[in-house]
Amino acid sequence: MKLNETYLIREFNGTIYAVTVESKDSSAKKPIILNKTARILWETLSEDVTSEDLYNALLDEYDVGKEIVEKDTNAFLDVVRAAGLITE
Repeated sequence: MKLNETYLIREFNGTIYAVTVESKDSSAKKPIILNKTARILWETLSEDVTSEDLYNALLDEYDVGKEIVEKDTNAFLDVVRAAGLITE
């Protein structure tokens, strides 16, 4: 899976945003606010990766169990899939 390339990450006043770089229907899309964990996942999705790659990216960053990482990652993936932001 990989993130589609219509969004870029920008940081402004300590807040991390994913902002659209193009819109097929010419309508402005709202930026997506990311926390640190979501930013790690988002940046990892810039490459074609598996769910296991995403889990490992978080396990490398945080001292938590794999079951927590899997739950949080899967919740994030549910949101970005529903928004059409990743390709499988």
